[in-house]
Amino acid sequence: MSKQRPARLSDEEITDRLQRVPGWTRIAGKLQRSFEFPDFSAAFGFMTRAALIAETLDHHPEWSNVYNRVEIQLTTHDAGGISQLDFELALRIGGLVD
Repeated sequence: MSKQRPARLSDEEITDRLQRVPGWTRIAGKLQRSFEFPDFSAAFGFMTRAALIAETLDHHPEWSNVYNRVEIQLTTHDAGGISQLDFELALRIGGLVD
């Protein structure tokens, strides 16, 4: 039995929820945020903690890391856009640094 995935949110719902996830913006149909750390080790540690959260939600980010910077994009591919699951992950990831 497959797990039911959340539905894509409307523009109004996304705009409303963005107020609850500081630092995140909507760009090109995805939630995005940039993080900067003192060095590579701190950035990698953050990514490790974020990966554990993503795994518990069974929802995985698109991300990149260059030295002390981590760029994250969130979207729910099978919903065809941003869903509540993206906001849940954004909130939890933000909680690691906010």
